[in-house]
Amino acid sequence: MDGIIIIDKPQDWTSQDVTAKLRGVFQTRRIGHGGTLDPMATGVLPVFVGRATRGVEFFDHADKTYEAVLRLGITTNTEDISGERLEEKPVCVTESDILSVLPQFRGEIQQIPPMYSAIKINGQKLCNLARKGKEVERPARTITIYDLDFLGMEGNCVRLRIHCSKGTYIRTLCKDIGAALGCGGCMESLRRVSAGSYTIEEAIPLATVVASGNPGELLRGVDTLFTQYPAVTLTEKQTLRCRNGNSFSVTHPSGTYRAYDQNGAFLMLAKVEGGVMSTIKSFFEV
Repeated sequence: MDGIIIIDKPQDWTSQDVTAKLRGVFQTRRIGHGGTLDPMATGVLPVFVGRATRGVEFFDHADKTYEAVLRLGITTNTEDISGERLEEKPVCVTESDILSVLPQFRGEIQQIPPMYSAIKINGQKLCNLARKGKEVERPARTITIYDLDFLGMEGNCVRLRIHCSKGTYIRTLCKDIGAALGCGGCMESLRRVSAGSYTIEEAIPLATVVASGNPGELLRGVDTLFTQYPAVTLTEKQTLRCRNGNSFSVTHPSGTYRAYDQNGAFLMLAKVEGGVMSTIKSFFEV
């Protein structure tokens, strides 16, 4: 079986736990996921099965949208509520205060990754160093917050919706917003509501997939990963050249395309330059 399934990841599961479970469901070891979610997070987790795993590399750069709860007044070593509490402060923050600080976190900003992350420095994962009580200097990284919306406030909890680029740590964003408000803060909960073109409305609970008598019917084509590019149908001769890894002449303008054979089977993600089409990545059965 080949294709992509959009899982609604349950809380307290790692992304690797999900793929391990699905290897048994789909009876294949050839499974990968796009966009790791922390164990406490829930929501959209695209899982790639069979030949579709060839598409994982293209998903890594996808934008993501999250709904998060920021708990004000508490800072922790993990930057979320599950960590060891480092400091607690009284909270005297109004909705107006929140709205006044959010603009500084929109657009291109610099973010220092948390110690509890899988990023490597000098060959060592930061999380492994953190568990040993060590902290090292981390260079700031440029990320983009496309949208940052205030959804409401109840007590010391602030609900936010964040549309962001790859590499954004929502835990760190919550911590930094809390610091800007003067009372500190950490992430209390996180739900990913979209990843690339995939949304929470189409996500399937993991338990539903496990219980399905025919999980293959839940898979969608790997070409759904590339819907932003126009589709073209190749002639039989062009299809043969494609399957042999050769380029060929076309009349299409320069750009990126989804290429299909005469029967509608997805063959490849292709590029056209100077009237010549060539393969970016093939997805056909060998």
